Amino acid sequence: MRILILEDEIPAYQKLVKYLDEYFGQGIAHDWSRSVAEGKSFLKSETYNVILSDIQLLDGISFDLFNEINVDCPIIFCSAHDEYLFQAFNTNGIAYILKPYSKGDFKKAIDKYESLFKQGQYNTLNSSTLNFLKSALQEEHIQYKKRFVIKRSKGIQLLNVSDISVIEASGDFCMATDIQGKKHPILQKISVLAEQLHPKKFFRINRSQIIHIEYIENIENHFKNRLLIKLKGVEEKVMTSSANTSDFRKWIEQ
Repeated sequence: MRILILEDEIPAYQKLVKYLDEYFGQGIAHDWSRSVAEGKSFLKSETYNVILSDIQLLDGISFDLFNEINVDCPIIFCSAHDEYLFQAFNTNGIAYILKPYSKGDFKKAIDKYESLFKQGQYNTLNSSTLNFLKSALQEEHIQYKKRFVIKRSKGIQLLNVSDISVIEASGDFCMATDIQGKKHPILQKISVLAEQLHPKKFFRINRSQIIHIEYIENIENHFKNRLLIKLKGVEEKVMTSSANTSDFRKWIEQ
């Protein structure tokens, strides 16, 4: 059994070695690299049974390393990146341990890949999957709006973006309706809000309305290439514009 560890943080490397020793037994053979360049050198000269890899190394990201050198053993990624990358890994069935990880998280990931590899069910990373992961990594760095501060006569309230069903333009400000049907004024134009919301969760269906994909309850065909949409917490159905219907259909199928 030989393992390659790609990890630029010394404490994280030491923690991985500790878990490896506890799982496989003391003194398991392994190589350690803190950089893409050194990792490339190891992969060109050695063969490994499994790779434990952080994403961000001293001189770049490990995705680029795996895109350049074909690896036919299981790779378990260990990283502090969350949300978009975590979803991307799950979508592609790739083992991912989120830092700070526990001994249980580590064991679960090793067990999974040992089982898949022994059964011949492990799929090696290809360029398409790696490009998808790189795209998710770039997207994670974009800071989309998570909440709005709503000023009311009784004070200030916080409105979580995750609770918004629809946003409607009203002159120079907007009105957001949450999943409980409660309305909240947001003092920004809809064109500004559209840039602040995550494009995989929110879509501007016409000039005056933005909807949240998670709260779509029903979609009906309408005349002139339009769609009627029923949203949670919203009494009246909203409607796509003819110009946006095609893009909307593609969006909901992503």
